[in-house]
Amino acid sequence: MLLSLPDEDRDFILQFVLASGSLKEMAQLYGVSYPTIRASLDRIISNLRQALNGQPPDPLTELLARLIERGELKPATARTIRSVYREALERKSQ
Repeated sequence: MLLSLPDEDRDFILQFVLASGSLKEMAQLYGVSYPTIRASLDRIISNLRQALNGQPPDPLTELLARLIERGELKPATARTIRSVYREALERKSQ
């Protein structure tokens, strides 16, 4: 399961474990903000959950997470975009 993740995600998980799960320490290590680290972790968790369920990663969630990680999008904005997208998908499937 973990081997299916990209190298950068596996490295992140390794550093996260070595930091005893401290997002604050991870933010310092990577030289980014706490919300950026939180977004990275959320993306990795989502990918792992989907892999466990035999589903491919959600492309929109991946894109939004990458934009947050690069500082091009704020987490709150990404959550709003994802929420609107999911609502539109639900309406379409009804």
